[in-house]
Amino acid sequence: MPNVSCQSSGVEDLACAKLPIALRIQWAEPLNRRRIADRMTSPRITEDTIVVVTGGAPLPVWLSAWWSDVSDAVLPCDDGDTVMAWALRARPRAIVIDARRVAGAMALCRRLKRDAWTAIVPVLVVGDSVDFALAFDAGADEVLQLDLDPREATARLLALLRRSDRDTDVHPSTRLPGTREIEAEIGRRLASNDAFAACYADLDHFKEFNDRYGFYHGDQVIRLLARLLHDVVKGLCGDEGFVGHIGGDDFLYIVPVATMPRVCDEVIRVFDELAPLQYSDADRRAGYFLGKDRRNQLHRVPLMTLSVGVVTNQRRRFARAVEVSELATEMKSYAKTLPGSVWTVDRRRDDDAIESPAALRDPGAPAVIPLRTGTNR
Repeated sequence: MPNVSCQSSGVEDLACAKLPIALRIQWAEPLNRRRIADRMTSPRITEDTIVVVTGGAPLPVWLSAWWSDVSDAVLPCDDGDTVMAWALRARPRAIVIDARRVAGAMALCRRLKRDAWTAIVPVLVVGDSVDFALAFDAGADEVLQLDLDPREATARLLALLRRSDRDTDVHPSTRLPGTREIEAEIGRRLASNDAFAACYADLDHFKEFNDRYGFYHGDQVIRLLARLLHDVVKGLCGDEGFVGHIGGDDFLYIVPVATMPRVCDEVIRVFDELAPLQYSDADRRAGYFLGKDRRNQLHRVPLMTLSVGVVTNQRRRFARAVEVSELATEMKSYAKTLPGSVWTVDRRRDDDAIESPAALRDPGAPAVIPLRTGTNR
């Protein structure tokens, strides 16, 4: 059997795939046994795990108190290669490196920050006389002296995690909140019991546009829609409006029920003005272009339109954010069956929510919102 040295299971699979079938069988069995053994002996890393690299040095009380408050799982480790392997397997909540006794502390920090997977994990470097410039140059997200005032140290550690959450919970292209923050915002609205509308916006014919004009222009359209939704929602609703990016060409914005019709009308109107400008002159004049479907058959692809599915808590009771998400997805799917850019509102009701607390707290809002579509065509 060839002598192949591999650093990861993915490389091993690739090397194994290139072997003759007889050698593949010989290699696969011990390879699988080794992977099972690795899983059984390696600790379980979750998004709440804090990995602590101390070299056996005692740490101040405020540091241990902090990680006890923010995590139920703290894993000590003194080997840089092991820390790197753990972080590559599953991202921990944070990594704490004690620069006093850990040999190669700055080198470990650089390794973590060089890899795109582990780079987003916040790294805290602590010590008695840490070279701040050297530590930050190595990629540390925070550097603390061990004799720092406990209140200040705790405040800076909590800020470290807030920055990490903020950076990882936004979409990298649009800088809008992602799915985790969308779910949290829906949960906050449900807890407040205020009347709100969750509006799921999705582009029509975007895939065909992307195939014809390329991913760069497709990304520009996504950014354009993100800016449009942000400007309209914030312009009409201020702090009461929220815009999130689910992913791809899917967005969700949340507004007060009373302002929902005006917001949706404005979103549709502005989008229909801007969308044709993303096409070439010839395609824009024709109002379509010729594209191929999955059967490789030519067909007319219309210009992009926008479908928005809206659900409110005026006539329904929701216990969880996922229920709002599922119903908004259903309404969005219905909107996509209609021609042009449209928004549709669910008019169904729960028997026990004919007069919901949300409706009673907002007497100025209409008691019933019928199924409605809006378009400027």
